[in-house]
Amino acid sequence: MSKFKKKKDGGLPPISTASLPDIVFMLLFFFMVATVIKEDNLMVENKLPSADQIEKLDKKNPISYIYIGKPSRNYQDTYGTADRIQLNDKYATPEAVKPFLASERAALREELIPRLTIAMKVDSDAKMGILSDVKQVLRDENALKINYTTRKGDAVSKN
Repeated sequence: MSKFKKKKDGGLPPISTASLPDIVFMLLFFFMVATVIKEDNLMVENKLPSADQIEKLDKKNPISYIYIGKPSRNYQDTYGTADRIQLNDKYATPEAVKPFLASERAALREELIPRLTIAMKVDSDAKMGILSDVKQVLRDENALKINYTTRKGDAVSKN
């Protein structure tokens, strides 16, 4: 028996993890900058009417969008050519505006609920009947902050 033991091969040295947090934060920063927040897929034709006296909405306040117009060409075979309401990424009826509004309000903090603005993006060729139905539901639900989205131009000459 020997008193001295032979030194065994230790294999590879351990990997240094000192730079790992730097790499993680660099990747996190890259994805935060490069990621685009998804917006609604527009399923209706939406040629906005012109207006010459327009104001920008304040981005601090919450905004919910309601689109009204004829279904786009991709959806006309399924849904026809009559004017439709689009809430988020689904077609809806005027009666579906009430639960949509309730879910939008439920997603907000309590102090922001009175500031909720409903932005109506209505096609310039849409019929007034469906718009009146939506406005009546909004009135019944006490959603009185309504904005009609337009494009800048001369309303009289339709430019």
